[in-house]
Amino acid sequence: MTSTPTSTTVKWPSPQATSPYSYDDLRRLMSLMTGDEKHGPAATSTLDVLWVLYDRVLRVSPETADAADRDRFLLSKGHGPMAYYAVLVAKGFLPEAWLSGFGGFDSPLGHHPDRTLVPGVEIGSGSLGHGLPLAVGTALGLRAQGLDAARTWVLVGDAEMDEGSNHEAIAFAGAVGLDGLRVVAVDNSSATYGWRGGLASRFTAEGWSALTVDGRDHAALYEAFTAPHPGRPHAVIARVEPKRA
Repeated sequence: MTSTPTSTTVKWPSPQATSPYSYDDLRRLMSLMTGDEKHGPAATSTLDVLWVLYDRVLRVSPETADAADRDRFLLSKGHGPMAYYAVLVAKGFLPEAWLSGFGGFDSPLGHHPDRTLVPGVEIGSGSLGHGLPLAVGTALGLRAQGLDAARTWVLVGDAEMDEGSNHEAIAFAGAVGLDGLRVVAVDNSSATYGWRGGLASRFTAEGWSALTVDGRDHAALYEAFTAPHPGRPHAVIARVEPKRA
């Protein structure tokens, strides 16, 4: 999941590094990828969360993608990765020319991201429910190495939270006070049953810090992403418009 560290003393630039792309370019970039239209809502639901993370929060760049103390971003909600690929292009991890080949036999950009093929990708996604447990292990490993500044972020979907593996990961992370772990759950009302009191209650019941915000409001997302949560893992529930059948 991680490559051999090259440095532990990186001088980190602002995440808002100069780029020829802006948020307004993302939908054009997404439009270059065709053939997975059924997962279009899954992609667009994550667009604003991904942009705010990569533009303003994550301490990782193409130049520091192997740094030991970089932030790790794990995409568990890997189906419909068009928004993810568009943001990676906008931030310089991928060339725009790759997008038109999306899903092709000889393209590195598959319908699920592959960490061995796509620069900047930390895990290969597939079966839902794997990303959060992997993030727990990543955060534990970083803590064991004393890399306390390196944060682990994982993006999940609300329907994915039905998986039992996620409930075990939430309980464990809360019990051990894994404050290097951050979960972003994009909630488009896809879960089969939902949660009494909202999805945030599932996290707070296990000792997490949790906030629920408008998943299209960039200022609210940034404030929630950077909220202090000493001694506890942190979850941000990003509510977006309900998925249409």
